Amino acid sequence: MAKSSRWEPAESHWHTNNLLRALRADDFALLKPLLVRWEAKPGTVIYEPGDEVKFAYFPCGSTLLSYMVMLNDGRGVETALIGREGAAGGIVSNGFLPAYARLVVQFGGHFLRIDTVSLENVKLKSLSLRHLFARYSDALIAQVFQSVACNAAHTIEQRAARWILASIDRTDEIEIPMTQEQLAGMLGVGRSYVNRVIQSLKQQGILDTRRGRLCVSDVKRLNNIACECTDSIRHHFEEVLKGVYPGNGDC
Repeated sequence: MAKSSRWEPAESHWHTNNLLRALRADDFALLKPLLVRWEAKPGTVIYEPGDEVKFAYFPCGSTLLSYMVMLNDGRGVETALIGREGAAGGIVSNGFLPAYARLVVQFGGHFLRIDTVSLENVKLKSLSLRHLFARYSDALIAQVFQSVACNAAHTIEQRAARWILASIDRTDEIEIPMTQEQLAGMLGVGRSYVNRVIQSLKQQGILDTRRGRLCVSDVKRLNNIACECTDSIRHHFEEVLKGVYPGNGDC
């Protein structure tokens, strides 16, 4: 499990997580004294399957997390991408639950975290807070469902385009700090497949590559290639938690 590299009060970062911003003022007042800023680098593994979930994490700003289901051959396939719209670990659980999937930091940065015992105590004090976190859980499950359908029905090119666009949504950056090998791992495919997709996108003038980065030059055309999955997830978020899904410079 990851260790904290830096501890600071939550005061200056809570507003860069959309889920926390969606809380009622009285609910956030209950959480605020218990939230602590935590910092992690890309590649930091927060939980492995079977680990005790001791903390819940709220990504701030452009920080991104992924849930990865690990296979027997050592490969991991992403099932959910979490940015400033949400949280990971112990949000709706009650008592001890082991982690099912690997939780890894994709884009490093700041989080706010709270121990799950304290979170459960706060939830007992506020029905509205429990309801909001339950609605977020519904939206997260929808993303997992959509990911399963996407992996089964859509091409590698469509899925790669969707993942890049989802990253842009959550970071407001058109330069994605990720190698082709890392993208292949996220999609659960061989690097050669992703390399062919990236070369095709480069030839079309849609993106370029720099050392350790994918640089998008034409978001509109990339969106035309991507499958409909991100739009479906965004629509569900808007139905369940209006204004929480990232976009339009909300951070």
